[in-house]
Amino acid sequence: MIEEQRMKMIMDHYENPRNFGPLESPTVTLRGGNPNCGDTLNIYIRTAEGGIIEDISFDGEGCTISQAAASLLTEFLKGKTVEQLRELDSDYLRELLGKDIMVTRPKCSRLALETLKSWARNFERGKTA
Repeated sequence: MIEEQRMKMIMDHYENPRNFGPLESPTVTLRGGNPNCGDTLNIYIRTAEGGIIEDISFDGEGCTISQAAASLLTEFLKGKTVEQLRELDSDYLRELLGKDIMVTRPKCSRLALETLKSWARNFERGKTA
């Protein structure tokens, strides 16, 4: 039953993505993609003092998994710090998406998180883009 609920949640985030579309005046725009399957993401972030992710959104095209994962992550990260983002790992995605999806579609599952974590490492080194 849990897997059925998880699939419903994933489909809901794919069909009704949260935080979809460009932000007005983002601090940074990130681009990520998976050339093997054609998934693309643009992630827009506006940060506030202290490395707080004040607002975050995304757009792009791709499979159900890549787009739903981006929606779920933007929903979770709004109001969090860059440090909290850096602490996220594949275990977090496994909890959200399920082990089977993480094993069968790893690149799709991790696209948004890997794009965000790459930026977070640069942010903490004093680079904003």
